Amino acid sequence: MGHVRIDLHTHSTASDGTDTPAELVANAAAAGLSVLAITDHDTTAGWASAVAALPPGLRLVRGTELSCLSPDGRGGYCTVHMLAYLFDPDAPAVVDEYARARAERRTRLAAIADRMAADGFPVSGAQLLAAIPEGATAGRPHLAMALVRAGVVSSVDEAFSRFLNDRGRYYLPSSRTPVESSIEMIRAAGGVTVLAHAFATHRGPTVTAEVIKELAGLGLAGVEVDHPDHDAEARDSLRRLADDLDLITTGSSDYHGTNKVIALGQETTSPEMLAEIIRRATGVAVVEG
Repeated sequence: MGHVRIDLHTHSTASDGTDTPAELVANAAAAGLSVLAITDHDTTAGWASAVAALPPGLRLVRGTELSCLSPDGRGGYCTVHMLAYLFDPDAPAVVDEYARARAERRTRLAAIADRMAADGFPVSGAQLLAAIPEGATAGRPHLAMALVRAGVVSSVDEAFSRFLNDRGRYYLPSSRTPVESSIEMIRAAGGVTVLAHAFATHRGPTVTAEVIKELAGLGLAGVEVDHPDHDAEARDSLRRLADDLDLITTGSSDYHGTNKVIALGQETTSPEMLAEIIRRATGVAVVEG
């Protein structure tokens, strides 16, 4: 058997990626991955299509990425992203939360676009929402792509660095679910939670190690250590913290297709850590291609 390569954080057109779920699993197989997790923002809409198109030899971990509100450990609050794996998607609390989060994301995205339109940018909230498929999760990358198409910027990254980041003029806060509630919701649905890119400081405000310690006490299972937005210092700090708290550690690309220059499998998770996620999960099983 060849080297096992595992990527546990990727996005499709069910949220803000550019690959359809079917293209995502095909591209993962072509990239030589053994295991792929589909983790679209606040939705499981891509699961069925990914399963239906799963190539032989590729194993699929069904998951999602939840946007949550967390104490930052410095007296304030910030948004954190939490990867949730192998939970029951039909658990009532999960269904209700996804519906709420998707509706809130659409309202917020349209408001940001209309703010930019008021300053003369060639975008429209209503037109932006009309172009996002029904059931897909709306997000700022959709507005970034509209700005690229309009010739305002040359890339999605430029759109975020100039206009759409959390510190920018057009930022609007969102009504996130408390991270403690999300951990409990996924645990009750048989899933396993891993905090995504927790120390990626250039993305915006981050939590302290003390907050991660508190979340581990509430049932957080792991932290994403190896991520394209983590430098060596961040990785070392998170790895030491995970060792101290006996947390699962993962590595993942956070692949978004052509929205980012990240490749599938650019960062990977060890087979032992995946086995521990599977051991703890009681919601749904890994799907064998």
